[in-house]
Amino acid sequence: MGSGTVEIITGRERRRRWNVADKLRILAECDAPGVQVAEVAARHGIYRSLVFQWRRQARDGLLVAEPTPEFVPVRVAVADRQDEVLPEPEPAPPPSSRKAAAIEIELPDGIRVRVGDEVSLVALRRVLAALRG
Repeated sequence: MGSGTVEIITGRERRRRWNVADKLRILAECDAPGVQVAEVAARHGIYRSLVFQWRRQARDGLLVAEPTPEFVPVRVAVADRQDEVLPEPEPAPPPSSRKAAAIEIELPDGIRVRVGDEVSLVALRRVLAALRG
């Protein structure tokens, strides 16, 4: 007979990594009428305090669903002049003299936000959450 080991796990699992979608799904379960946070937490093997921490993060804009990708309208302009000679492209500047990369986001209400690569994802989410609210 081989000697084996038996591991008995009681209580809640520790240090599980929850993705954002799972956290938001659990929070939605807690918000259903007549549901107690303790029941939902026990069903998922987590402490109530973790659910309340996620609620606080969601309220502060730190826990938000990933945006659904959307198509944006694109218009292609065709040049009328077939004989036109295009100028030679200018050479790219050396890396040290390039400007920092930036993106511009235009929200449906017309507000524009220009973001450089030095802005953290957390800060950007806070700003966008504030503009949506």
